[in-house]
Amino acid sequence: MAELIVEVKNVSKSFGDFVVLDDVSLEVERGENLVIFGKSGTGKSVLLKCMVGLLKPEKGMIFINGQDVANLNQKDLNEMRKKISFLFQSGALYDSMTVRENLEFPLIRNYKFTRDEINQKVEKALSSVKLLNAIDKMPSELSGGMRKRIGLARAIITEPELILYDEPTTGLDPITTKGISKLIRDLQKELKMSAISITHDLICAEIIADRAIIIKDGKIRHQGLLGDLIKSDDPFLQNFFTNEIIDEQ
Repeated sequence: MAELIVEVKNVSKSFGDFVVLDDVSLEVERGENLVIFGKSGTGKSVLLKCMVGLLKPEKGMIFINGQDVANLNQKDLNEMRKKISFLFQSGALYDSMTVRENLEFPLIRNYKFTRDEINQKVEKALSSVKLLNAIDKMPSELSGGMRKRIGLARAIITEPELILYDEPTTGLDPITTKGISKLIRDLQKELKMSAISITHDLICAEIIADRAIIIKDGKIRHQGLLGDLIKSDDPFLQNFFTNEIIDEQ
């Protein structure tokens, strides 16, 4: 039986009268890449924030590595978060820091590595994304694709068990999107990481997804292999994955 790294059980979250998540349940197996689709404002990012304890659901439970996130004290929550990395839409690099300093930041803040160990980890992470020669550049000197790759290097430098990707290819051209997506996939398999990816980018999803779910009106409406969802005759899925406009009624 597959080992689960994430279990979301009947989670609901509202902001005032607006229900963002409505009885959502899902599981992620260790080593799996789950892709989450949905229209803007359907609760995808809220779900990720609940997973790491930044938001607390009104109902339901979330387990990461068997730990009940909502019931962890602050010390244990911080320890759990060390095993999780985020890759944000923008890459979230610090503009005032060099690439080297950006990658050093989580190591210095959360661990007690020696200077030699830090240097080795930074160089290894940059080599993994094929940007070792950018180690002393500033973010302003990098292209959009390079910043995404540096962001990915920073995400993997702590050797996390789980990475959460929020629109990892937004703003990139199709060729760069394919390159970043293949890099995400290859590094995930090489480092034996699990991943949850929010994206609207079908090119990216087709490369990285082991399985996909579709959130609509706060609920998981569809899930399965991405290829099966794309070929579905369901009007909502056809509207989501094709350029056609189909009446869903």
